[in-house]
Amino acid sequence: MEQNKATGHLSALLTILIWGTTFISTKVLLVDFQPVEILFFRFVMGLLALLVVYPHRMKGTTGKQELTFVFAGLCGVCLYYLLENIALTYTMASNVGVIISVAPFFTAILSHLFLKKDEKLRVNFFIGFVVAMAGIALISFNGTRLQLSPAGDLLALLAAFLWTCYSILTRKISSFGFNTILTTRRVFFYGILFMVPALFLFDFKLGLSRFANMAYLLNILFLGLGASALCFVTWNFAVKLLGAVKTSIYIYLVPVITVAASVLILREPFTWLTGMGTILTLAGLLLSESKLFRSGEARTSK
Repeated sequence: MEQNKATGHLSALLTILIWGTTFISTKVLLVDFQPVEILFFRFVMGLLALLVVYPHRMKGTTGKQELTFVFAGLCGVCLYYLLENIALTYTMASNVGVIISVAPFFTAILSHLFLKKDEKLRVNFFIGFVVAMAGIALISFNGTRLQLSPAGDLLALLAAFLWTCYSILTRKISSFGFNTILTTRRVFFYGILFMVPALFLFDFKLGLSRFANMAYLLNILFLGLGASALCFVTWNFAVKLLGAVKTSIYIYLVPVITVAASVLILREPFTWLTGMGTILTLAGLLLSESKLFRSGEARTSK
């Protein structure tokens, strides 16, 4: 059991380490690609990679299970990323970063409501949440003035809620007993299917000749093979071992890793506000993790 938990924590940490650096690749690609184009290419590539790695069919799914895959693809692959990208056009990136980090709180509430026998919360989770959010706010705003933008902020909040729904659905999917690569592949398929209508709304262009640029090719490979194919498998695997709430807490680390990547790779300055925010965020993560569950309460649902 302890070994499984350690594996789950390592899987979640690996996922967040990669997700926290995806902004660099996205920034490079946004010069010549629209957000919806990046999204479509990375998940198609992710789906194809998972087909190559594990070329087996998923057999014996029920209608109810298939519906769970459908909603997971809609929430976690299609709507979450589309709404996050649209939100960025209406509000500041710092606002989106803070609001998206609310996802663990939503996950805790929904898990308590719908997975009562599966995940029980303690008060330290909420204390850790407040501390982590204070740290994330310091990192994101870093001395700049808070500017509210109702449309963009609400879209970001809805995106955070949709990621929560995805986490709950993933926890349910883990109880089906299928291979994690197979379930992730099925979720990708439905997510891409729902994404197709959006391609026409956002003036999607195939333009594969753009990948003749080696920088674009390498960055889309990182997003498709690393941030999509690998990370969704490792994230779903972590949810299977740890539960939706414990895994979602790692989302607090995304701004910290983003800051570290900005300093190390982009040579951006590291301010005292960023340092304080990092300390508070890590403290919040530790508070939320410590004795979050009573013994025996993090069992896989059947």
